[in-house]
Amino acid sequence: MKHPLRFSILALAACQLSFAVDAAEPKKVLVVTVTTGFRHSSIASAEKTLQKLADESKAFQIAGYVRQPVVDIPRKPSKPRDLKVDADAKAKEGYAKQLKQYEEQLAAWTPEMEAKMKAAQGQFDAGVKEALSRLAPDKLRAENIDGVIFANTTGMLPLPDAEGFIKWIGEGHAFMAMHSASDTFHQFPGYIDMLQGEFAGHGAQVPADLVAGDAVHPANGGIGSQWDLKLEEMYQIKNHDRAKLRALWFLKHHPNKPEEKGYFPVSWCRNAGTGRVFYTSLGHREDLWDDSAELPGRVNPVATSKQYQSHILGGIKWALGLVEGSAEPNPSVQ
Repeated sequence: MKHPLRFSILALAACQLSFAVDAAEPKKVLVVTVTTGFRHSSIASAEKTLQKLADESKAFQIAGYVRQPVVDIPRKPSKPRDLKVDADAKAKEGYAKQLKQYEEQLAAWTPEMEAKMKAAQGQFDAGVKEALSRLAPDKLRAENIDGVIFANTTGMLPLPDAEGFIKWIGEGHAFMAMHSASDTFHQFPGYIDMLQGEFAGHGAQVPADLVAGDAVHPANGGIGSQWDLKLEEMYQIKNHDRAKLRALWFLKHHPNKPEEKGYFPVSWCRNAGTGRVFYTSLGHREDLWDDSAELPGRVNPVATSKQYQSHILGGIKWALGLVEGSAEPNPSVQ
């Protein structure tokens, strides 16, 4: 004899278990490392570290990497930059050597080499477009992607629907970005407005004494009120409206001119529609991304690498809605 009540209870329990499993599934993100401008050597470290954080935290899974094709593009010789007006004799001597080398290389540049360069560039451009086609809004929705990470991207990326991508973020998705993601889409106002920061330049790498704008935010990484880096390339940022974002880390002086006091942004978060945006300008050096003690040329200690990983993991989890943290603008923080 069947027992309807028992069957109903078991069915309900099975449904609840299924819901719990579904709810616990990690968020799906895509990692974009395409560059049409300068390409950082730390991109390999960035991909390795993001995969490590995904595997260890179980909070998110990387549904794929959007990478550019590997194409050997011959480069036409470029003329050395003009000398400064106040150049000394040594600089003039060095420039003369560079100019002579340039002229010799240019003389050796043949029409066949020019044709090969154009063909290779065309192959590269087509491969980039194909890779970035995965960021088309309809494809992001079809794959149930929860967020996109721009890890050290640069240049004008040929997205299939750039405005649609910004709209997709504002519909309740996450955008997470590191370092030169602010050196991306300089000619796309919609992106700059979404990110609320644009790369304006940088000086030599320097030690950095960062101050927390929000010491309890997940993207603080549990580091506290101050964070000292031994060496990093610190960006200057423009098109940055503090009334539209929450400062997470900043400097109280120009990174390369300590005597110039003020507010110099480093990391922040904000709401974009119902979506969430997290950005950190840190991430130029491999020894910030990679916590391997055997990393060649390490200057920042392993402990600092682990802090950086906590910083970006907290930002990623916050942007994906997995942890709470304020996005209320805090322009009064100094």
